[in-house]
Amino acid sequence: MTMGSLDGVGLIEVRQDVYRNIVSLRASRDLFDDLSDDPGDWQAAIQLEIAHKPPHYQSTQPLIHRPFEEAGYHSAVRYPFDNWSQSRYSRGSFGVWYGAPELETTIYETAHHWRHGLLADAGWADIDGVSIERRVHQVYCRAALINLLPYTDRWPALRSNDYGPCQALGERLHREGHPGLWAPSARCEGIVSVAFTPNILSDPRTSCFLTYTLRAGKVAVSRQPNTVFMTI
Repeated sequence: MTMGSLDGVGLIEVRQDVYRNIVSLRASRDLFDDLSDDPGDWQAAIQLEIAHKPPHYQSTQPLIHRPFEEAGYHSAVRYPFDNWSQSRYSRGSFGVWYGAPELETTIYETAHHWRHGLLADAGWADIDGVSIERRVHQVYCRAALINLLPYTDRWPALRSNDYGPCQALGERLHREGHPGLWAPSARCEGIVSVAFTPNILSDPRTSCFLTYTLRAGKVAVSRQPNTVFMTI
């Protein structure tokens, strides 16, 4: 399966928030709560850990370096560019960031990969009650992106489970310095934003938390515990 010439492929000016849906806990867990039932002991353990951290883990200008803000940017934007992996538009030789202008599109995409990727590999794809927690960020995207939407029907490879043609396209466009794509989702009728560089992404903010749970062969999606608002 191949895709045709890029002659005539146009650009779309994107200046808007897009959703980024990633694995994350709804509530942070204390790393030392399994050692004692006394919160005072947890704090003492944290202080002991800090005291024994190597110097390069400690900021010399803590009022200027803002680790929590940096952590938010890293998880919402930077992570895939620092941790390369294979995906629809990359063979794993460079990082790609995926988002969507609609929340529902990110749910369809990530629920598919969770169930048919991670859980299938572990042999858990049909076990009721298996769940995962996720955080959804809104991230501002500003770029002239290559617009593949007019080619949705002409190039079936854009929505195929065979990633080869899309990976070849992504590799070429990344090598030529294009910032990203505006492409059809393979899992629903939505749109996917594809970034080849973090330079077009900014201002990450938490939008909501989600929980995915396998129920009767489908993925039930909840924003609030025990309240399903969408089933795939």
